[in-house]
Amino acid sequence: MIQGLPEALARLAALNETTTYGALARDLGLQGPATIARLTSALEQLMTEDAAQNLPLRAALLCQRGSTLPAPGFFDMAAALGYALLDPVQFVAEHRQALHLHFGANTPRGSGGVKPPATASTSDPDSSK
Repeated sequence: MIQGLPEALARLAALNETTTYGALARDLGLQGPATIARLTSALEQLMTEDAAQNLPLRAALLCQRGSTLPAPGFFDMAAALGYALLDPVQFVAEHRQALHLHFGANTPRGSGGVKPPATASTSDPDSSK
């Protein structure tokens, strides 16, 4: 895990703010080759932990430069974790709002109002397309 990453995401959530991958990497003092790849790997690890604890996905606070949404890899990982992504914009908005409530309002740890990932027994009839 990248030192300071969970705390940086908690601060963003408490302030109801987002940041780009590059800005977060700079804020964390990450340098050198494959900086964004290292950050992405750590964010995917956090997504796995968040999903296992039925918490909102902290990686939803990141956005691509020039966009309000996270990079495509965020959505790939969310789908792999079993989340339904019928409306990516709404999915991200729900997670960001839940994160703000969770970290900003100092609420007890819980789902924060987001839908948990689907169980492995749930099948998507469109997934074979």
